[in-house]
Amino acid sequence: MRIAIQGAGNMGTWFALHLKEAHTVGVFDLRKDRSEKIPAVIPFSDIAELQDFAPELLLNAVNIQHTVEAFQSALPFLPDSCVLCDVMSVKGKIPEFYRNVPYAFVSIHPMFGPTFANVDRLEDENVIIIRESYREGREFFWDFFSGLGVNIFEYSFDQHDELIAYSLTLPFASSLVFAANMDATTVPGTTFKKHHEIARGLLSEDDTLLAEILFNPHSLPQLEQVTHKLEFLKHVIRQKDLEEAKRFFARLRENI
Repeated sequence: MRIAIQGAGNMGTWFALHLKEAHTVGVFDLRKDRSEKIPAVIPFSDIAELQDFAPELLLNAVNIQHTVEAFQSALPFLPDSCVLCDVMSVKGKIPEFYRNVPYAFVSIHPMFGPTFANVDRLEDENVIIIRESYREGREFFWDFFSGLGVNIFEYSFDQHDELIAYSLTLPFASSLVFAANMDATTVPGTTFKKHHEIARGLLSEDDTLLAEILFNPHSLPQLEQVTHKLEFLKHVIRQKDLEEAKRFFARLRENI
């Protein structure tokens, strides 16, 4: 299959390196030097080169803020049979975009960032394939991720964004609040070091990605639950209520 990839950042490069093993892959990035560094792919210097390449699949891995814009720049140069693919971590307005273009699509979300996950142990990682996607596109990525040992889940667009508010907003917010209260003079213990490592990894991600996760319309209810639980914990601490603390810890152990 001829596959074109927009965006040669961490995720786009990861896809290129894995897809090139069985497919002809071309890569376009506004920074030409990034696509030229990926071995055994065709680097495009201009988006118009898609016309001669005639991709069967266009995988859009640009910054989440510019995904739709990138698609729109490529559409004039795509064959009618090309399947569009996004990897957005919050789907937001992308369903509306797909409804208004005459192309089949497949929407996926690798639940691992190459800068943060252990990409050598993908059997510990997950990916979501959106249920509304074109059948053959779903099957292609199901086979691709299965071959890498990644755990695969299917959700609708709406279910995806609700899930992301729980699975990403919650830990993101916890790590950000931890980082906001760090003191450089702290003598770290083992637990502190682990939290520090998580926060450092999170903050190595792109600012726009972090913001988009937090701006998910479903995020606020999750954060309100966090603040509610914090207020309860503060109450237990003020009262020095050991029995209530034990009951609270027991509920937490059941949760995890």
